[in-house]
Amino acid sequence: MIVLQIVGYKNAGKTTLASAIIERLSSLGYLIGSVKHDAHNFVPDVPGTDSSRHREAGAYMTAITSSSRTAWTMERPTPLDALLDAMRGQAIDAVIVEGFKTAPYPKIVLLRDSSDVELLHLPNVLAFAIRQQNETLVSVAAASSLPLFHVGELQLDELLRYVEALVAAAAQNNKSNR
Repeated sequence: MIVLQIVGYKNAGKTTLASAIIERLSSLGYLIGSVKHDAHNFVPDVPGTDSSRHREAGAYMTAITSSSRTAWTMERPTPLDALLDAMRGQAIDAVIVEGFKTAPYPKIVLLRDSSDVELLHLPNVLAFAIRQQNETLVSVAAASSLPLFHVGELQLDELLRYVEALVAAAAQNNKSNR
């Protein structure tokens, strides 16, 4: 299972890119997991539903299941590694992680403008993506010798092909290690 992080600051396009990657890889037959970091104390359930009423009543852990899906809610944070460990047993080909900037997994960094330049120094960066031409970012990224993708106007094909190749190589490697 390959883990690929999509990182950047607020409004950089992380969710758009993560969703496009998940859609592309899923359409190719890969089983994809996803993890999203939320810094805003999200509400995991629609208020007023039975499972939200269970949580509001004080349940520490709640599960809801149907014939097609299961969801768990726990009233505690969970480290990224624990979430990934839970996915490893599910025959997932890849996990797309949105956020968790400092986690030690391969990452694609989305850069909005020159104020994001410190993101170029995160650990395990595979590639950079920018939405608008910015000479400072282009020159700093070029100095790193890592791929730089221009993703303005949702022109994601080149970057998606890059990710497809990463996942295909990891899947092939996993098959040969079995």
